[in-house]
Amino acid sequence: MSSHRASATPPIFYGWFIVASAFAVTFMGFGSAYTFSAFVDSLQREFGASRGSVSLVFSLAGFLYFGLGVVSGPLADRWGSRRLAVIGMLFTGLGLAVASVARNLTEVYAAYGLGVGLGVGCAYVPAVGAVQRWFVKRRGFASGLAVSGIGVGTPVMPPLAALLIEMMGWRMTYLVLGGLTAVVGVGMALLIENDPRDRGLAPDGEPLQANAQATRPLGFSVGEAIRSPRFIGLYMACLICGLGVFVPFVHLVPYALDHGVPQTSAVLLLGAIGVGSTAGRFFLGGLADRMGRQQSVLLMFVGMAVALAIWAVSTGFWPLALFAFVFGIFYGGWVAVLPAVVMDYFGGRNVSGIIGVLYTSVAFGTLIGPSAAGFAFDISHSYTLPILVSVAANIVAAGIMAVMSKVSVGVAKGSAVP
Repeated sequence: MSSHRASATPPIFYGWFIVASAFAVTFMGFGSAYTFSAFVDSLQREFGASRGSVSLVFSLAGFLYFGLGVVSGPLADRWGSRRLAVIGMLFTGLGLAVASVARNLTEVYAAYGLGVGLGVGCAYVPAVGAVQRWFVKRRGFASGLAVSGIGVGTPVMPPLAALLIEMMGWRMTYLVLGGLTAVVGVGMALLIENDPRDRGLAPDGEPLQANAQATRPLGFSVGEAIRSPRFIGLYMACLICGLGVFVPFVHLVPYALDHGVPQTSAVLLLGAIGVGSTAGRFFLGGLADRMGRQQSVLLMFVGMAVALAIWAVSTGFWPLALFAFVFGIFYGGWVAVLPAVVMDYFGGRNVSGIIGVLYTSVAFGTLIGPSAAGFAFDISHSYTLPILVSVAANIVAAGIMAVMSKVSVGVAKGSAVP
């Protein structure tokens, strides 16, 4: 039986189709979500709202799409990732479409915040979690490719949204983005499969041993994982980092406009984050496989802190573009390596559920950070304090990872991680 399966194995390992599907889900989901910065000015003028109250729309969505992983992750482990990803892409498209007919900012909160937040929250963790089970040797690289959809979506979708807003207005733009997300996102999500054993394969495309079909993936239960020192440290690092890491996605374009950068150039700064992020996911994900993934996460936090310090002293387009690109590299590396670190620590049995719990840390940071930065600007008419707080948050997160690397070695040795 096993020899027949080995001979029937297709030349392209199906795990790479899982990667492609996760790429498309993250491209459409996060790419559409990160267009929000292009809509800030239009929403302020349409509803006569402050920058802080408009920023809260993105914070609500971000809180949900990271926080909902605590539900969607375990459901994916039980029901399969494909079903959750399809539902998520439908919700995302519907939320964008309904936002196009909002009559006030409260309805934008409900449509965009809840629709996009619930949609990406349903799809993201299941899609990324599925990738982890298909790879061992190249897990960091595969994870990086999967989430590089976020990085590619960031330079593509916001400029596209800005162009469409200029051509047809913000309402029709939301409708177009909603339809595109539903069609492409759902179509690609249908490719997802939860486990290579269902195709008679082991991770990395190796032939499945004859007695391995019924063997469950090894690893921690969700409860065991979240009580471990490694998880607690990783959770605290991501929570503190999350307070600052999403501030640029909402406020970099308004910041640039405030300093005289033209609208068309300001939107390109988000694209620079995306280009850097894509590079970080491709190259830092693979580099982490060789130098150690835990140590790499520490370096990502340090890199983001350095980049944010560049933002604090930048006012012109080119210094801001430098910040955006450097920040994107380390942000992209962090997003790429984090799921692989979870798999390394806790095994594959409940990886989606554990990733989902971990991402609630980022959810709280996303809820607080961008909106607090907006309200701080409304009071002081300056972004200096929010940027410096973001720098400090990443330095503290790096310190937590440094401590973890010294005190948690015994946990890894005693774990059931395969």
